[in-house]
Amino acid sequence: MWFRNDLRLHANPALAAACKSKNPVLCLYMRDLDSDSKRKAGAASNWWLDKSLRSLDRDLKDLGGSLRLCSLNGRSPSDIFKDLLEEFDVVSVFWNRRYGPEQRKTDEVVKSFLKDEEIEAKSFNGLLLAEPWTVTTKDGGPYKVFTPFWKSLSSCYERSHPEGVPDGDFLDEPDEDIDDWGLHPTEPDWSTGFDDQWTPGEKGAQERLSEFLDEDLKGYSDNRDRPDRHSTSRLSPHLAFGELSPQQIWSATLSKIESDSACESDGWSFLREIGWRDFSYSLLYQAENLSQINWNDRFDDFPWVDDKKKLEAWQKGQTGYPIVDAGMRQLWQTGWMHNRVRMIVASFLVKHLLIHWHEGEAWFWDTLVDADVANNPASWQWVAGSGADAAPYFRIFNPMTQGEKFDPDGDYVREWVPEISKLPNKRLHQPWEASKEELKKADVSLGDTYPKPIVDHKTARQAALDAYEQTK
Repeated sequence: MWFRNDLRLHANPALAAACKSKNPVLCLYMRDLDSDSKRKAGAASNWWLDKSLRSLDRDLKDLGGSLRLCSLNGRSPSDIFKDLLEEFDVVSVFWNRRYGPEQRKTDEVVKSFLKDEEIEAKSFNGLLLAEPWTVTTKDGGPYKVFTPFWKSLSSCYERSHPEGVPDGDFLDEPDEDIDDWGLHPTEPDWSTGFDDQWTPGEKGAQERLSEFLDEDLKGYSDNRDRPDRHSTSRLSPHLAFGELSPQQIWSATLSKIESDSACESDGWSFLREIGWRDFSYSLLYQAENLSQINWNDRFDDFPWVDDKKKLEAWQKGQTGYPIVDAGMRQLWQTGWMHNRVRMIVASFLVKHLLIHWHEGEAWFWDTLVDADVANNPASWQWVAGSGADAAPYFRIFNPMTQGEKFDPDGDYVREWVPEISKLPNKRLHQPWEASKEELKKADVSLGDTYPKPIVDHKTARQAALDAYEQTK
């Protein structure tokens, strides 16, 4: 059983098939698999991977087996399998499919190698509600707009992931030590804020899902845009590493709706977000390289600005716009950011600063614990206007009004930007409008204790619209 981004025992179709073969099962994980565009995992993702692999290994040990770790070190997955064929009497290899161009190419090469060696190779959908090629238009083509995609997916969805943990004879054949992989950061350990926020692993994923459905599902539709409230599922990193199946989420949410009809509207609002994830994977499957190439080639000639100083201010949460800075600091300290704020900070980068969405996508890839090969670039292209079913480029978020609307009491900004926490609510989202007396009373010195805005909103907005006109 070749584990990748499916680090769970429950609802794992490839693992279930391996166990059903009635042969002893060797559970394998290879480090540094090619991802889309052959990108290496980001630092935050490596932090999570370290904990998730340890959790999976413990779960396998409880069943009498273990997780065998192998580093590629410049070798290909086929090279690893060649070594395993010499060590074990292998008859079959099972895995769950991936959908990026480079990922599919890797899997095709492995399948061809195994076929030449007369080894059975079987792959499954263990990642999505439905595979990209199964949700199609009446003409049989892929969807490029979310709403009809969602209507089709939700109407034809059928569960394919098995229930429970399969009964198997798991081998205890370890190889490399995860401590030697150095996935947890040291010198310095910048992850000190992560442990308080997250419990990586399948057990943590299941507990988080149950907690969300019991405590936060009701009211989700109204509260999901409020970063000042703990009202979102925070399941995204568990999904990114496959510690939880989206089909498990679907079943559990429908069960909640059946037991509490008051949750029906909120439940479907939540499942629609899970559907967005499938839509992102559909786009990944269609695209040549979603993280590098504009979906809409009209943006190939967009006059992006190369400004390292402003990019660094954005990365560090020092833009002078409180809701933007709060989001970027939350990201840096916890490896995660509220979805509404992700849209705000992304819009600010590409439209206020005119910095290429590649820069933001790369920063998120490195700093998010839920960095995902499909969601990350699809969402950035959506905000930038270059993606499928994208927000119009001229839709430019006003960071002041966004803050006032979605953080009306300022709790979110005050948590992550404490240096301006004493400002009154009416000034909190635009401190430059505060009087000298208000600033003094709040112990705020603009340009000293908190930066002045790095751009003027009205000027930046007009510059973005002018730049957009050049692409027409």
